[in-house]
This record gives sequence, structure tokens and C-alpha cells, in this order.
Amino acid sequence: MRTRLLLLAAVGLLLPVIASSAAPPGWYLAGNDPASFEVSRDAAVAHNGKKSASLASTRVPKGFGTLMQSFSATDYLGKRLRLTAWVKASDVKDWAGVWMRVDGSDSKSLGFDNMQNRPIKGTRDWTRYEVVLDVPEGAAAIAFGILVSGEGKVWISDIGFETVDKSVPVTSSVGVLSKQPKNLDFDQ
Repeated sequence: MRTRLLLLAAVGLLLPVIASSAAPPGWYLAGNDPASFEVSRDAAVAHNGKKSASLASTRVPKGFGTLMQSFSATDYLGKRLRLTAWVKASDVKDWAGVWMRVDGSDSKSLGFDNMQNRPIKGTRDWTRYEVVLDVPEGAAAIAFGILVSGEGKVWISDIGFETVDKSVPVTSSVGVLSKQPKNLDFDQ
């Protein structure tokens, strides 16, 4: 494996990316500690007959690893997009999550959710997760994947994208402002 740097513009960080032949085509391993993780395509661990990919720590990480990809936002401009994925977890010590990020043409994040407020922990059988974000007219790219922070292993399978109407709430409030200030007297 060789290491290169990837500019994840939405968070303004240079994060190492591991170019790995084990990553399924179209996917790559990234994060702030990708050298502590390995990815593989797994035909033996499947969900509803669909193959999976796994992301696993190989030592005690100092951060997170993610199996990810990105694509053009063109077909989803002005729409609400739902990412669904089935995830199986084994011994996740800190947390894991399915994530999606919408980036603007200026490389600024326009929407983001990594499930940190509803984390995958421990050992779990196949469970369906979803992330829902708005894709505004100024969006340029959509990035998504599965991440593990700390030790553990996850499998991801049966991934899908669909547009949904505004009755389906977004799963993150990044980029969404309330109409008025809240809790100014700290009563809550």
C-alpha cells in the first residue's frame, strides 16, 4: 500500500488516504488515521445476498478510518437525498457511523451527518441506517461512506440513494439556522 494526501475540502483538512488494492473499485480508505485500518470486499458476509465491504482497525487507532467515495451532486440539486445502508458491527469500542457530506463548488460543506449523535457501538447484527440531507442548488459533490472511530470492525452492504420529499426530516442540522435564538436564559 502507498499513502497519499487527500484534501477533504469540506472540513479543510489534509487527510491521508491509503491507496489499497483491497478496497473495492470506486472506494478508498481515508480518515485521520487510515494506516490503522484495513478494508476488504467480503463475499462471505452478505446482507440479503448482497456482498459487503468491511472496515476494521488493525491496531489501536489514534483517530478514525473511513471507507468512502464521492460523486457529482448534479442529479440531486434542489432535492432532499436519503442514503440508506445496512451495517453489521463487531466490537466497536468508540463508535461507527454511516455518513454523508454535501460540498459546494467553493469546497465548503453545505450539509453533513456522520451519525455521531446516534452511534453504532459494540456488536450488532445487520441493521438499516439512514442519513438524509438537502442538496442545495450550489452543491458540487456528495461524499459518503462508513467510518470507525477507535477499535472495531464494520461491514456495509445494500447501499442505496433516493430522493425524498420534505416530509422526511434531515438527520443533521448543519447549515440549518433556527428562525430565532433559543434558550437565552438557560432554563432548558
